[in-house]
Amino acid sequence: MKIIPELLLFVIVPFLLNSGNGIETSTHSINNRTPEKQPYRTSYHFQPRQNWMNDPNGPMYYKGVYHLFYQHNPEAATFGDRIVWGHSVSYDLINWIHLNNAIEPSGPYDNNSCWSGSATIIPGKEQPVILYTGIDDKKHQVQNLAMPRNLSDPFLREWIKHPQNPVMSPPSGVEVNNFRDPSTAWQGKDGKWRVVIGAQNGDEGKTILYQSEDFVNWKVDPNPFYASDNTGVCECPDFFPVNISGSKNGVDTSVQNPSVRHVLKISYLRKQHDYYFLGKYVSDQENFIPDVRFTGTSSDLRYDYGKFYASKSFFDYAKNRRILWGWVNESDSTQDDIEKGWAGLQSIPRQVWLDKSGKRLVQWPIEEVEKLRDKHISIMGEKLVYGSNLEVSGITASQADVEVLFELPELQSAEFLDPDGVDPQLLCSQEDASRSGIIGPFGLLALASKDLKEHTAIFFKIYRAPNRYVGLMCNDQRRS
Repeated sequence: MKIIPELLLFVIVPFLLNSGNGIETSTHSINNRTPEKQPYRTSYHFQPRQNWMNDPNGPMYYKGVYHLFYQHNPEAATFGDRIVWGHSVSYDLINWIHLNNAIEPSGPYDNNSCWSGSATIIPGKEQPVILYTGIDDKKHQVQNLAMPRNLSDPFLREWIKHPQNPVMSPPSGVEVNNFRDPSTAWQGKDGKWRVVIGAQNGDEGKTILYQSEDFVNWKVDPNPFYASDNTGVCECPDFFPVNISGSKNGVDTSVQNPSVRHVLKISYLRKQHDYYFLGKYVSDQENFIPDVRFTGTSSDLRYDYGKFYASKSFFDYAKNRRILWGWVNESDSTQDDIEKGWAGLQSIPRQVWLDKSGKRLVQWPIEEVEKLRDKHISIMGEKLVYGSNLEVSGITASQADVEVLFELPELQSAEFLDPDGVDPQLLCSQEDASRSGIIGPFGLLALASKDLKEHTAIFFKIYRAPNRYVGLMCNDQRRS
């Protein structure tokens, strides 16, 4: 990586988890067996003790406990024909207690798997309910309702299914095998509940709106909530409000007033990425008007540029924030997954809020992650010259958190850039870590091999804008 002359570098590396300290994602497990050899297992990302996991489902905070459900094959480290809802709980979103499966196939409406869905807490009753997709006896996708058996149990160990299941079946104009993943519900001013479901008709992807007064009897809206051509099925829709003030504080999913904008997230199966749209929710017309529609280009807004899919957010009442989970589906072969005995993990939970510009979302790891920090090493005042690389040695942790401060000698020579006329995502797609600029690229090579043939570059470039300077931060995964 090329570095500008006389760049001063200050690095602090707090050790998150030492490779030999035995800390696991969960502190306790019920009915799970840990394989004896797991050399590639993570230490602070959430994952079950063994076997397959994919989408995060129904995250919520209830009676002092955080809940995370997830798509799980309890029998193998591969996706299967009998997917269940795994269930774990935590007091801090870091240390997890694995419980028995929450929802398993048991009736004609879900005999062939219990697929993704969401949780909603009904106010007043303070009752959590779950809407999930069942694969029925005909291999059609239908929506089902489940409730806790015992509301006094903060762990919500047992769930029962509603006798009227399925509560929603594929409407006309929707493919019966592409109708899935109900969102968290929100309540309108009329007291009715709304939920959106991902669907497909031909080559058109769509999210469909349903309404209900009692969470059992649902009516479909005749018009798509959002539709996009040539995308295929819309999976795992997530719809929520964000403060327009730039505050990091989250808001309840049902909030509708002039102080918020709305986010619609869609996981496009063909793209294998999560895209989000900022826009206006016109509640009296049951319509979402995005600022910019999906284009299929690099200008579309994405949550993440790595392995990240089927994300799900929830409002954390305890700390007044919105938290985002996402499935990290890795790149291992099926045979590798079988040999190691597990597949899939969840991203580090992130707090998410609207940028002050109102044009995009900001994400940051939740503050609880910092409690994992232990020892640290530091490099202070190192001077880097053009084209040089400095190895940060002495890191013995299997995972580490890196904080870097770069001091630049001058900025006046920076290239001119008008940030109002440039999409930073598009600019990052055009740049790479080896393309020289006047000030930059400079940054980090993470997970680098000794010969640097394999690495992930996280780099910066500095530009001169009217009356200020702006920084561009990108990552280059071509050698990852």
